[in-house]
Amino acid sequence: MSEQNWESVTVIRKSGTRPKVARKEADVTRARRTGAEIQTERKTQGGTNKGATGLHYQQLAKIDYANDVVAPPKVKADTAQAIRKARADKSLTQKELATKINEKPQVVQEYESGKAIPNQQVLTKMERALGVKLRGTNIGEPLGPRGKKK
Repeated sequence: MSEQNWESVTVIRKSGTRPKVARKEADVTRARRTGAEIQTERKTQGGTNKGATGLHYQQLAKIDYANDVVAPPKVKADTAQAIRKARADKSLTQKELATKINEKPQVVQEYESGKAIPNQQVLTKMERALGVKLRGTNIGEPLGPRGKKK
């Protein structure tokens, strides 16, 4: 048999030297004082699983260069007027209508003044409580009977 050398050491895996990642500002400051080489990178998609695509940057540039700020759509004047008229016909106060539809009185006030951003669920509740169409065509007309469509 051959003679074995028990004194030699065989390293199976040796981890390569990896650059140290400084997570704290104090580590970066300490490295600057010692004169160590510092490399900084800024992550554009930090904390997300999305990859950076060309389309993403185009969308960001489009947003950056857009000068017009579009205000969200408000309740139309004819809808606001139909709400006021139907509420007055039923001789309800804004507070009573709000109680009927389980909303705050301020919501009814905003819809009647035309300052509210339309919410389909709130408009549906108002339609049912007032018995008047508030969406689509024929705004202000009485609601038809509920039932199956043919």
